[in-house]
Amino acid sequence: MSHAPFTTTLQGGVIAGPVRRPDNFSKHAKGSIHDDATAQKLGFKGGTVAGNIHFEQFPPVMAELFGRDWYRTGNLSLYFLNPTTDGEPVQVFTRAPVPRAEGGMRAEVWMEDAEGRRVCEGTAASGPPDMESFLRQKLKTARPAEDLRILKRSQVGDTCVDIPARLALSRNENRLEFITESLPEYEDATVWGERVAAPAIAIDAMREVETPLFKPDEAFVGMFGAIEVQWLDGPVFMEHDYLADGRLLALSESPKTEVAWFESTLRDAEGGREVSRMILMTRLLKGSSPLWT
Repeated sequence: MSHAPFTTTLQGGVIAGPVRRPDNFSKHAKGSIHDDATAQKLGFKGGTVAGNIHFEQFPPVMAELFGRDWYRTGNLSLYFLNPTTDGEPVQVFTRAPVPRAEGGMRAEVWMEDAEGRRVCEGTAASGPPDMESFLRQKLKTARPAEDLRILKRSQVGDTCVDIPARLALSRNENRLEFITESLPEYEDATVWGERVAAPAIAIDAMREVETPLFKPDEAFVGMFGAIEVQWLDGPVFMEHDYLADGRLLALSESPKTEVAWFESTLRDAEGGREVSRMILMTRLLKGSSPLWT
């Protein structure tokens, strides 16, 4: 994807990244929320840009805010509010970071569309793992579900371990063709010693736990509701063998969705070194399931 060089501006204490037009990378995935026909049938104006695609617009701002070491021990915690469609202009914003009691810094971050609506909001941090991140605060307010049909066989506390997660270089190459914001380490192995996985691909590695954690009896359409990545000893590399451990943190619901929160920890397959941890909240659309319709 070709666009203007990355630059930030500062106004009124708010740092703004450049306006970008993210590609709906999965628009050809028929039957998904990214497919125009499916999304419109479910009440959306068109196929939505995935949350992990929006996630990858933040790292260059994070590197400017916290330094390049953010990719080793940083945190980004985003709650998605208003979906966007293919090519819609969006912009990343952040306030100046403030010190955390446990060390490191934390900043408020968000993304806006052209009309000033928040696409997502949350926090970013440097230093030790952020146990008071935006999503960890959100989790505390999640109300237990009373009527689950798609996820009726799942239970809070369900776990899975040692799920293989290896990222083929071809996946990164495909992603880089359409990436919203690129960084040298996605293509140059000399920066970190190995090719770094673009954010959307690194998130995919940690999503390998979804299949064993979710036990749906019928097909459904889902969409990301929130994503947090905590780098423990990052970054995540391409063509590297990892194992993922998963745990179901909460099950909730709304009038239109069933909601699942899970945590995934990615470990080096040799030696067990913990590399990253993710909290992901996914919304399972009731209108897409025969169990509700």
